[in-house]
Amino acid sequence: MTGMYEAEARKLQEIIDDSECIVFFGGAGVSTESGIPDFRSGDGLYKQKYKYSPEQIVSHSFFVRNTEEFYEFYKEKMMFLHAKPNAAHRKLAELEEAGKLRAVITQNIDGLHQAAGSRNVYELHGSILRNYCESCGKFYDAAYIKDAQGIPRCACGGRIKPDVVLYEESLDSDIIKKSIHAISEADTLIIGGTSLVVYPAAGFIDYFRGKHLVVINKSATAKEVGAELAIAAPIGEILGEIHV
Repeated sequence: MTGMYEAEARKLQEIIDDSECIVFFGGAGVSTESGIPDFRSGDGLYKQKYKYSPEQIVSHSFFVRNTEEFYEFYKEKMMFLHAKPNAAHRKLAELEEAGKLRAVITQNIDGLHQAAGSRNVYELHGSILRNYCESCGKFYDAAYIKDAQGIPRCACGGRIKPDVVLYEESLDSDIIKKSIHAISEADTLIIGGTSLVVYPAAGFIDYFRGKHLVVINKSATAKEVGAELAIAAPIGEILGEIHV
């Protein structure tokens, strides 16, 4: 790799070569290179069009009270069905295929890790690709939701809810348990594309007892994690250079 990140990329390659059990913990920054905007970035669009903050809109109580407005925002701002995996997603899938990477733990809901070929993915916040009727439990795919007019309804008449964790809802305890277990067993933890401000997920890294801790994130990471290697660069650009 040439350019300003050459030394960091070389160091990352050494760490990966020295690892047998990598766990990757990622956030919104992993998908921005696939054209999915970071939920927390100040693009101002919310403020121009919506009467409420994004945090309010994607809360459980808002979903219950203002379902139509919830879906208007959700479909426009959180469903990117044409997005494709980028170099970061693809490299992580390659590392898993090679037996180096044990698990991907993601705060994203876009399903791009699986689309790239990753098999062991723990989705902390659920997925836009799964949607269920609140009355009968029937499954609906993302296209059905995107194409629905107003509030998506089931054949039984029930309201459909995305399988995503909204504010005020708790994370799946089984996913939490598996994520913590994976991190505690890892010899290398790579944190990418997250500012580590969302709890409880941000606290998971306290369970890491391994050898190498790496952070790849364009902006400074909120939690001082004492990383051996910190790279302030787009994650796809960095991981794309790694040889498996």
